[in-house]
This record gives sequence, C-alpha cells and structure tokens, in this order.
Amino acid sequence: MQEDVRVRTTAQIAGHPIHPMLVPIPIACFIGALLTDIAYVVSAEIMWANFSAWLLVVGVIFGVLAAIAGLTDFLGNRRVRAQSPAWPHLIGNAVALILAIVNALIHTRDAWTSVWPTGLVLSVITVLILPVTGWLGWAMVYRHGVGVAR
Repeated sequence: MQEDVRVRTTAQIAGHPIHPMLVPIPIACFIGALLTDIAYVVSAEIMWANFSAWLLVVGVIFGVLAAIAGLTDFLGNRRVRAQSPAWPHLIGNAVALILAIVNALIHTRDAWTSVWPTGLVLSVITVLILPVTGWLGWAMVYRHGVGVAR
C-alpha cells in the first residue's frame, strides 16, 4: 500500500483549507485594479480611479486574511514548509501584498497622480507576480498534496 503523501493544512473549516478559499478575491481585485487604472489613463474619467482605489482596498483586506490563513498553514506544519514551492510562494505573495498596500496608499491621492505613473506601475508589477505565486500554490496542492482530502 502506498504511503499517504498528503499534507494537512492547519487553517481549515470542516476539513476545508481556508487559504485557497480566500485567494481568488484579492487576485480578482488586483487584476480589476490594473484594468481600471488602464481605463483611467485612457479616459481620464474619475470613476475609474475611484474603482481602482476600492478594488485595492478590498483586495488588500482579503489578501491580509488569505495571508494569515496561509501563514498559519506554513508555520503550523513543518511538512508544508518542507515543500520546495512553499518559500517562494510565501515570499512572492508577501511582496505582492506589500506592493498592493503601497498602491492603495498611492491611490488615496488626487486622481491623476494616484494612477499615473506610480499607481499603474505598481498594479502591473503586482499582477505580474500573481501568476508565478499562483503556479507555486498550484504545485503545492497538485504535486505535493498540501490540503488535499483523502
């Protein structure tokens, strides 16, 4: 009989890992903020800058919640930390979240200066990090069995 290689997560509700439930929300918000930043640069309609600011705030809130759940899993089980994608996934997501927090603060300024160029650049960098960290998270689940139920 093959040994069970699955790794249980620490942060869970009724056996379901919390981290992957929360992650799609900040991803959607940060991508949405990039799109609304682009729409603002093209149109100069204040509505788009406002949308970006709100998307960043919601993305940061849920990003912090996802980070807490992910960090709980990371620190709560040495087998999670032992997975090769774990550290780059943690560091990459921390960098993306820090950039998003700075971007949210930048977006509190006057509309034009909140988006062009700093806000747009931060949105682009944040969104470019997400596929890499997403791939690493995918590898932890589908290759290493982290959080997979029996």
